[in-house]
Amino acid sequence: MWGIWSRTVVKVGMAKPCSFVKPCHLVKPVSATRISGRYLTHQKGLPSLPVPPLQQTCERYIAALEPIVETEELKYTKKLVDEFQKAGGDGERLQRALEKRASNTENWLSDWWVQVAYLDYRLPVVVHSSPGLVLPRMNFTDKQGQIRFAAKLIAGVLDFKMMIDNETLPVEFMGGKPLCMNQYYQVLSSCRIPGLKRDSIVNHSRSSSSPKHITVVHNCQFFVLDVYNSDGTLLSVDQLCVQLEHICNSSQQNNSEPVGILTTSDRDTWGRTYQSLIKDKINKDSVSAIQRSIFTLCLDGAMPQVSGDVHRSRSAVQMLHGGGSQWNSANRWFDKTLQFIIGEDGTCGANYEHAPAEGPPIVALIDHVVEYTRRIELGKTPVKSSSMPQKLHFKITPEIKRDIEEAKHKMDILAQDLDMRVVVFEEFGKNVPKTYKMSPDAFIQVALQLAFYRMYQHSCATYESASLRMFRLGRTDTIRSASRASGEFVKVFDNPSKQNTEKVELLEKAVQAHRWYTNMAISGQAIDRHLLGLKMLALEQQITVPPIFTDKSYSKALHYRLSTSQVPSKTDCVMCFGPVVTNGYGVCYNPMDDHINFAVSSFNTCKETDAAAFAQTVKGALLDMRTLLEETPKARL
Repeated sequence: MWGIWSRTVVKVGMAKPCSFVKPCHLVKPVSATRISGRYLTHQKGLPSLPVPPLQQTCERYIAALEPIVETEELKYTKKLVDEFQKAGGDGERLQRALEKRASNTENWLSDWWVQVAYLDYRLPVVVHSSPGLVLPRMNFTDKQGQIRFAAKLIAGVLDFKMMIDNETLPVEFMGGKPLCMNQYYQVLSSCRIPGLKRDSIVNHSRSSSSPKHITVVHNCQFFVLDVYNSDGTLLSVDQLCVQLEHICNSSQQNNSEPVGILTTSDRDTWGRTYQSLIKDKINKDSVSAIQRSIFTLCLDGAMPQVSGDVHRSRSAVQMLHGGGSQWNSANRWFDKTLQFIIGEDGTCGANYEHAPAEGPPIVALIDHVVEYTRRIELGKTPVKSSSMPQKLHFKITPEIKRDIEEAKHKMDILAQDLDMRVVVFEEFGKNVPKTYKMSPDAFIQVALQLAFYRMYQHSCATYESASLRMFRLGRTDTIRSASRASGEFVKVFDNPSKQNTEKVELLEKAVQAHRWYTNMAISGQAIDRHLLGLKMLALEQQITVPPIFTDKSYSKALHYRLSTSQVPSKTDCVMCFGPVVTNGYGVCYNPMDDHINFAVSSFNTCKETDAAAFAQTVKGALLDMRTLLEETPKARL
């Protein structure tokens, strides 16, 4: 499990330095006063995130630039880096300050990371930040099947929640080392709150009156559904079915203003509208009920029938943004940390707001839920429950009505711009790289490098996330997949004058280089978050930002035309997300034993990119790399 998911790319320095001095309204770690010993004992046993040596980061930064910047630019950058790290220079002073911060905090990075990567980010969370997750098509095609599956899903989530509440969730390990479990305590009963310049996150899961309800959305209308009986027991699947049927029958007509579409706006616009919306007490109470709920369940109508890859790609669009205002984009509350989406035609999946957690807790929860829904039901249970769902009401002023129409318009433009392709590479999966004793993730990443080179004749800055969960409150760092070794391999691969033995040797070196960088990153020794920390200190201390951060090479290093992530799961699913730059690709993949699920995205308005063509080129690269290994006997170790 090497490339663990987080895809937000950060460019620091756009805001004024003073903005970083204000208190941060961030998602807070689980409160030690409200949780018992097992969790605390585990967390306290985890090491703190280290601060890498300055010289090491500077050397590795220059190495990372080699495949993506021109020779003359690199020479200039080397001079800046030498100046930065010399004795008594800016780098040394900032390094000492960062080491001091590390000694006084649980994790020197995590608060900054949530702030800069998410809460200060002002583009819409839709497409640009929040991922979608596509499950295999479920075996139902009507409203009754949808309701039954939804009831089982709710019960499955609550079963998982019970493990979180009771602290019986098994501790995860990577490479034999225990991982931080804090993110599991952040995904339920939490929500992002729009602000005028910076957002915040609320989490009610450990409050004295923790929520007992979920939010259900049907025909763009919101309902509160209590999922606990008056005696504290969970509603049964049969009881939930009755409740969901009531919701669907109560919202047959879509005659309400689609308030949910407001959450698709850019954060500054939504922040202003939000302030107007909650001035009215009815609106404020309705919004609060959504924010406090354990999670949101979105019941979508059936889509026109298609098959194969087209259905998978369209399902990804539904999970990612809902398809636009005419479809399901308003049947969501995108600020909610966790939304499960169930279509009447068997289309299922989830969308999650990224600030509180990375992908692994979400995938672990979904794996559990899918397995739970497959259990055989034993008999019928009493269907009477103590309360019925309550519809949430909103008072819409002419001003908010205008904001809703504007949000619809902008969402439709974004939906039309995103090109999303979900493809299943069926020729092989993890089995082939393992046969040659290669990391499957590294093998796929080298194939992505080869595919990009074949289309554009150069390498580009490539982002793959590495988990820092071996450290307390750890989030992610960057695996830079474009290396000197991968650059040499992709330049040689299609050269007919080169021998296969040389190509295989270069392939092995490229795979090994990726494994080395991955191991370095998960050990807290990668370059990107360290450089971010040094720059953040310069901004907070209101000193002149050192020239290495205003250098053209630094901009190129952060312009990730390939933003990628491996999200492995037990379930045969795939995550999806949008590109992080206008001329880039978002690539997420789930390698199974004998096939690989890919989700590739690009923007239609960019004439340089083509998601379908890139996906096809990746397939070709994987096949050609396997052929090379098969035709070169010495490659088999």
